[in-house]
Amino acid sequence: MGKQQMPDPAAALKGRDRALEITGKHFVNGVSIKAPFPAGIELAYFGLGCFWGAERRFWQQRGVYATAVGYAGGYTPNPSYEEVCSGDTGHAEVVLVAFDPSVISYDDLLRVFWEVHDPTQGMRQGNDLGTQYRSVIFTTSDRQIERAQATFAAFQKGLKEAGKGAITTEIAPAPVFYYGEEYHQQYLAKNPAGYCGLAGTGVCLMPE
Repeated sequence: MGKQQMPDPAAALKGRDRALEITGKHFVNGVSIKAPFPAGIELAYFGLGCFWGAERRFWQQRGVYATAVGYAGGYTPNPSYEEVCSGDTGHAEVVLVAFDPSVISYDDLLRVFWEVHDPTQGMRQGNDLGTQYRSVIFTTSDRQIERAQATFAAFQKGLKEAGKGAITTEIAPAPVFYYGEEYHQQYLAKNPAGYCGLAGTGVCLMPE
């Protein structure tokens, strides 16, 4: 099966019953990257290419309590990184963002999302090819759906004015999020010279 085409659910890899074991501790700030989170913390999920660089963009934002990387939007339970990269699980590489909405708004996170990657590329991001690199926003409330769709329209307008293509970003209610392996968590803090393939379009998200 081509890695730029979603697999047939019936043909997806079987996965496993048990979750991958991780410490659950954020390498940068030491907080838990797993629930329960402190009162008032909200969750958001974004896929924008390789999750190494994407996660770093979010943990650098003031008001973000914790981040984690993992897999979502596919068919295989508790997949491994190698399985996701095969193209036979249907999962995207996704960043979980736990944030304090009294400090940073969901719109602020959406601005980061839209501006730091190219959401027009389908099943790829730059030289990274495959279904796991597709652009996705997985929402946790009706308000998040509303804001994701509104900023989608606003950013599409900016892209059109800049002579760029149509957005391919998927917006959907958050499915099960499977945490990635320990070595992937906060990867670029552990490996400062590691790979980051993020490249935006140069278009800014303008007010609606």
